[in-house]
Amino acid sequence: MGEITAAHLIFIPATMLVGLIIGWILGSRAARDAYAAELRRREERANRDKGRLKAEG
Repeated sequence: MGEITAAHLIFIPATMLVGLIIGWILGSRAARDAYAAELRRREERANRDKGRLKAEG
């Protein structure tokens, strides 16, 4: 039960690599979505400010 086989030398690093790849993919998607949301917010804010300036002027 306490023996470490050669399979551990393959299985554990492979599992960690798969987790790293999945984390990389999910993290990049989340970052891309957050960046797109920030751009939308900035664009909406700029359009709102433009409308306010036209109404005042």
